[in-house]
Amino acid sequence: MKAILTATLVLLSPALVLAQASAPSDAAKPSNKPAAKHATKHVAKKKPVVSTNRQNLKSAAMNAAAGIEAADAALTPAELAIAQRVYVGSLPCELGATVTLTADPKSPGYFDVRGKNFNYHMFPVVTSTGAVRLEDHREGAVWLQLGNKSMLMNQKLGQRMADECKSPAQATVAENMKEHPGPSLLDAPVKAGAAPAASK
Repeated sequence: MKAILTATLVLLSPALVLAQASAPSDAAKPSNKPAAKHATKHVAKKKPVVSTNRQNLKSAAMNAAAGIEAADAALTPAELAIAQRVYVGSLPCELGATVTLTADPKSPGYFDVRGKNFNYHMFPVVTSTGAVRLEDHREGAVWLQLGNKSMLMNQKLGQRMADECKSPAQATVAENMKEHPGPSLLDAPVKAGAAPAASK
C-alpha cells in the first residue's frame, strides 16, 4: 500500500508544481484598485505638463538656432557682389577632373561646389586682391577664382584638390597670357618716356 501511495505522489508531484507555477499569486494581483487608478491619474496629469514644457523649450531652441543660422547665412552687399562674378557650371580641370559650381536657389550668394569625392556649400569672402574666393568653414575648403584659372584647396587636409579649372572666359584669358606674356618680374623697370633697351 505504501508503495502505491509513494508511486502516486511521485507521479502527481510534477503536475502540482506546474499548477502552482501557472496559477497567479496573490502578490501579483493589485491589492487596492482605487489606489492604482489614483496613481495613474496623477501621472497622467503631470505627463502633459512635462511634455508641453519640453516641447516649448525644444521649439524655442530651434527658433533661436534658426535665427542664428539665418543671421550667419545673410551676406553683405560686398559679398553678394562677389557672388555675381563666380563662374558657374561644369569646369574642366587638370588630370581630367571636373568641378561643378551651382548657385544655391535657397540661399542667395551661396554655391554648391561638387566633384569626385567632395561636395561643399560655399559662400563668398572679400579679399584684398580682388580675387573671387569662396569658403566652406566647416569643411575647411577654399575655391579661388583668378582671371585665368580656378583651384580648390582643402586647408584641413592641407592639399590642393583641383587645379587649372577653367570656364570658357578663363580659358580665353589663359590663351591670351600665353600669346602675350606680361613683363617678367626680373626685367628692369622701364622709365616713363624712355624706349625699352634692345635685347642683346
